Amino acid sequence: MDRQSSQPTLQTIAVIGLGTMGTGIAEVLARAGREVIGIDISEAAAQRAATALAAATARSVARERLTEQERADVLARFRTFTDLGAAAEADLVIEVVPESYEIKQQVFRELDAIVRPDTVLATGTNALSVTRLAAESLRPERVLGLHFFNPAPAMKLVEIVSCVLTAPPAVDAVTELARELGKEPVPVGDRPGFVADGLLFGYLNQAAAMYEARYASREDIDAAMRLGCGLPMGPLALLDLIGVDTARTVLEAMYASSGDRLHAPAPILGQLAEAGLTGQKSGRGFYTYEAPGSSVIVRDLQTPLDGSLVGSGRPVGSVGVAGSGTMASGIAQVFAQAGYSVVLAARSQEKAEAAKAAIGKSLGRAVSKGRLTEEGAAQTLDRITPAGSLDAFAEVDLAVEAVAEDLAVKQELFAALDKVCKPGAVLATTTSSLPVIAVARVTSRPQDVIGMHFFNPAPAMKLVEVVRTVLTADDVHATVREICLKVRKHPVDCGDRAGFIVNALLFPYLNNAIKMVEQHYADIDQIDAAMKLGGGYPMGPFELLDVVGLDVSLAIEKVLHKEFRDPGLAPSPLLEHLVAAGCLGRKTGRGFREYAARR
Repeated sequence: MDRQSSQPTLQTIAVIGLGTMGTGIAEVLARAGREVIGIDISEAAAQRAATALAAATARSVARERLTEQERADVLARFRTFTDLGAAAEADLVIEVVPESYEIKQQVFRELDAIVRPDTVLATGTNALSVTRLAAESLRPERVLGLHFFNPAPAMKLVEIVSCVLTAPPAVDAVTELARELGKEPVPVGDRPGFVADGLLFGYLNQAAAMYEARYASREDIDAAMRLGCGLPMGPLALLDLIGVDTARTVLEAMYASSGDRLHAPAPILGQLAEAGLTGQKSGRGFYTYEAPGSSVIVRDLQTPLDGSLVGSGRPVGSVGVAGSGTMASGIAQVFAQAGYSVVLAARSQEKAEAAKAAIGKSLGRAVSKGRLTEEGAAQTLDRITPAGSLDAFAEVDLAVEAVAEDLAVKQELFAALDKVCKPGAVLATTTSSLPVIAVARVTSRPQDVIGMHFFNPAPAMKLVEVVRTVLTADDVHATVREICLKVRKHPVDCGDRAGFIVNALLFPYLNNAIKMVEQHYADIDQIDAAMKLGGGYPMGPFELLDVVGLDVSLAIEKVLHKEFRDPGLAPSPLLEHLVAAGCLGRKTGRGFREYAARR
């Protein structure tokens, strides 16, 4: 090995701290042909790490991903020690000890006296200042951040964190190592949370605060984000996996840096942490687990009873859907496929017929993909009656409004529904951001009005947010929950406030991503990659913003800011400028990215 080269060669790597993350990093390195020195002050932890690597490689042999010889080679490359002195021969040291300046600084001070002058020192912190840790070292130019994501063998993202003291050759060497490990390195600057956790933990904090305020149950919050956004885990379950105490530490560091109230740890995080209810590792956090370290959730006093409802709902045999756009057509299709007679009313008979024709094309696609028989598609279409007037809703049991997201338009429609619909009919709005009570109050029967927020595309998306106002009757709420289950949707209960569950958690996250770009901390490609690879998100925030529409996103941000009056929710000026310029996303061919013109 050429010790004089400007870019160090990283062949022998020491991993300090053999908890879950350290063990995972060690496995990745050993599988990639590196000599790995595992160090932990606990002999038991070191033994658990060796046992975990043996078990993981045995599974790979059973799945025919490794041969027995390759497995033996991997295991031979991993040696464990309880003394930092074992790091003397390392080309790179990665510390993943607890998130404490005192502990990490002690490790770095001791390493200064042990390792070679050209050894690169990496901290695995996601919350503490890399600059501060580097400044404590005798050779700050060789110190950087190397942030893997859990579980390290599976997650592709590695954030490479450099500070003003870090020498470029050290960054280059570690970046090349990440690529050789099959990871996607994303370069980031030194600030708490970096890119992925900087966006993720603000969102998790808001979810904890939402739960603490008793706005929605833990099950409904988690289901809403999984089913409404396609996330791999709900936020409260993810907090339990990460560790409530760890999340609190990260948020405290973020708040100290940003001063943004959205980063101020929700009090419940402190209460749980102080009580030792830190999540899966302790056996209890937001949920209760089978045993400490288990991921199996068990029932507790907060677990809702299966199918629990107060009272019973009203009978629903026929449904009216008002509107002719994508959402109205999708909702009409959902009800018709579930066996309901549907009246689809638009502003004219022609528009209603066109909406039914669009449903016919959607059903045709389902047939071609084998999801529906031709007979089933024909029967579904036969159940839909197009109408050019709301007068056709005279006998429906449930009327669902799916017109433009404009309060005046919706109020006018509900005033008409109030006159047309029979007594006892349930009146539902699909608004995603407007107050349900504002449309309920234009009727003479606000007790019959409720929010029923479907997600687009309605036939595919499982979630429906069921939004009660202070005036909604219990049997109306029960009716809508029952009907959601009958049309194979997952209902979640929430109160009548801006954003409900999904948008109230999603759009501040999107807004914060835009602020990162405004502050020149990272570019849109880096941020999108970080959230997809590090957070398991189906789309990066800028991909999603361009799909949703920047004008729609701005409108929702404004509603959230107006309702909660939190400065951190103020729409990003960059978002406002793009909307003012007519750059609205995919629908206009340009948003945060440019798109090929539609033919």
